[in-house]
Amino acid sequence: MLKPTEKTEYIKRSTKMYYEAIVIGVSSGGMNAMNVLFSLLPKGFSIPIIILQHIGSHSDNEWIKILNKKTNIVIKEAEEKEKIEKGNAYVSPPNYHLLIERNKTFSFTIDERVNYARPSIDVLFESAAEAFKGKLIGIILTGSNTDGTNGMKRIKENGGLTIAQDPATAESAYMPSSAIDAVKMDHILTLEGIADLLIKINKENTSKV
Repeated sequence: MLKPTEKTEYIKRSTKMYYEAIVIGVSSGGMNAMNVLFSLLPKGFSIPIIILQHIGSHSDNEWIKILNKKTNIVIKEAEEKEKIEKGNAYVSPPNYHLLIERNKTFSFTIDERVNYARPSIDVLFESAAEAFKGKLIGIILTGSNTDGTNGMKRIKENGGLTIAQDPATAESAYMPSSAIDAVKMDHILTLEGIADLLIKINKENTSKV
């Protein structure tokens, strides 16, 4: 298993890759994790972020308002057919699977639950991997099931950058541990380490524009 401090493939890959999107999968303990992560991202962070948080079917997404108070990035609920724009962070609506189409817009389905979840991290990750190919960053955070493992495999197969929260620092280690066991992660980091890495990648992105 990789240690949290290992640089792995980042220096070799990021210097030549322009990343178009970040997908984040999170479940149990997710609110605390996202409060930490998003509080560290600076104003002007431009890579769009799509968040899949396991939520109840009748959630009012009040947690989005709470999270918006902690961050410099605009966080909003994704809308059907909405085009993904730089500088925004999007979250899935309750009781729908969130997918990304090849034209980089959102779509929703009410298909059966995947890994007991709707919305499902796997569904988002797999569709994002097809839409963005190697220009995608996939991040798996705290959670108590295996949702996201298959999606992270797809991101890796399509050439994307794969990041997992160090399970030793997660409120619920099961979900990142499952992904780490199944995928050769490019990075295994603390939340602070993930934020630092994303800031560095974003700066490199900006220099390529």
